[in-house]
Amino acid sequence: MTLSPLIRLHANDNVLVARSPLALGQDLPEFGVRVRAQVPAGHKIAASRIAQGERVRKYDTVIGVAERDIEAGEYVHTHNLAMLEFDRDPGFGLDVKPVDYVPEAERATFMGFVREDGRVGTRNFIGILSSVNCSATVIKNIAAHFTPERLAAYPNVDGVAAFAQTSGCGMSSPSEHFDVLRRTIAGYARHPNMAGVLIVGLGCERNQVAGLVESQGLESGRLMRTMVMQEVGGTRVTIEAGIKAIEDMLPLANSYQRQSVPASHIKIGLECGGSDGFSGITANPALGAAMDILVRHGGTAILSETPEIHGVEYMLTRRAVSPEVGQKLLDRLTWWEHYTRGHNGQFNGVVGPGNQAGGLANIFEKSLGSAMKGGTTPLQAVYEYAEPIDQAGFVFMDSPGYDPVACTGQIASGANLICFTTGRGSMFGSKPAPTIKLASNSVMYRKLEEDMDVNCGAILDGEVDVPQMGQRIFEAILRHASGEPTKSEALGLGDHEFVPWHLGIVS
Repeated sequence: MTLSPLIRLHANDNVLVARSPLALGQDLPEFGVRVRAQVPAGHKIAASRIAQGERVRKYDTVIGVAERDIEAGEYVHTHNLAMLEFDRDPGFGLDVKPVDYVPEAERATFMGFVREDGRVGTRNFIGILSSVNCSATVIKNIAAHFTPERLAAYPNVDGVAAFAQTSGCGMSSPSEHFDVLRRTIAGYARHPNMAGVLIVGLGCERNQVAGLVESQGLESGRLMRTMVMQEVGGTRVTIEAGIKAIEDMLPLANSYQRQSVPASHIKIGLECGGSDGFSGITANPALGAAMDILVRHGGTAILSETPEIHGVEYMLTRRAVSPEVGQKLLDRLTWWEHYTRGHNGQFNGVVGPGNQAGGLANIFEKSLGSAMKGGTTPLQAVYEYAEPIDQAGFVFMDSPGYDPVACTGQIASGANLICFTTGRGSMFGSKPAPTIKLASNSVMYRKLEEDMDVNCGAILDGEVDVPQMGQRIFEAILRHASGEPTKSEALGLGDHEFVPWHLGIVS
């Protein structure tokens, strides 16, 4: 089958997307255009003449306005496409459609770790958390003691992981930053992928360990321990005491065994990074199709990165189950508008150099693809960053677009897997929830195959359609939830990607 070098995404679009690089003067008679410049794959050309000031449409969605007259076949990108702010009708609930749930007896299953309270993990870690940066080196040294050789006697334990962070003191308390940090640490401490947890503090920090534990409702026990360096006796003594505490936890953690459980226990954090012009054509809509399947099986899909729904938020508010849910999403966008005012940030239109090189001209175009990860089911709830997610189905969690920060919040909220789409090639991984990487195009997939789990570029190559790829992704989710290592796990990623969101003044 010969594939056209151009893709028309919607009949109302006035731009076309290059499936492969286009040459100057190349004739494309099926679209009635001659290419007026060299155009990289994933980028756009005008399908017809676009007058100065005319809105540019992709997927029948406005992504900007022509800064000057653009002739048919001309390259359309940052040099001639400007951001356009305009009123968008939120249309609360207008696109809500009932979910066609799979009967419980017929739902997919995976092999997971069932905790005493009924929550289910996809991994079985022992985690070490620092209340403050001052105890970061200590927890890293404790974790480093537990080599694969020392853990060989505990085959059901996936590892001992240290989650160091750079805050905890020099901050206003009480404050929003303080609350977010504590909520994030607590989310990891009670995460279903953690069999046991040790929290280590210094002793004089603002984020006191005792206050952290009490404020977040954490309960000490054999698998939930705390230490304070100034009380234990300093760096070396705390490392030794921490090693002993983990050694005591290991037999208990190893007693957990995988068992068959419904896919309704899967909570997926949806992430995209290093996006390109194909992300919104292949990987993102395919992941959305997989999330529609997961939701039908009773599971949960968590969309985040609030700056990356800017301009297309109505795609979500129209699916909100109530005006209150839709308004909560709009309120978060209003907060972001004030938070980023005066800064050259993504929310204000400027996407990263990699995004631009991949064919995305501005945040509206990037958001158009980003929002597709959430599929088509109703938006059930909107959550604050790292807030525990207690609603099944498709939900939204407020976060920055910075990948490690967004994923950290999703995991703290309860995501036991991350699905991460990328077009340029992101080298991200996470613990204790593993990351599944979805490539948007075959060229990048082949080049970075050691890092990529699923090649959604097969859609672009004409091998499968979006629903078929969605089914492939869903099946991969079940395998990885059952313990099959992801590429990022095999590479050892995840030890340095715990990055809580920093807000407010540091003093």
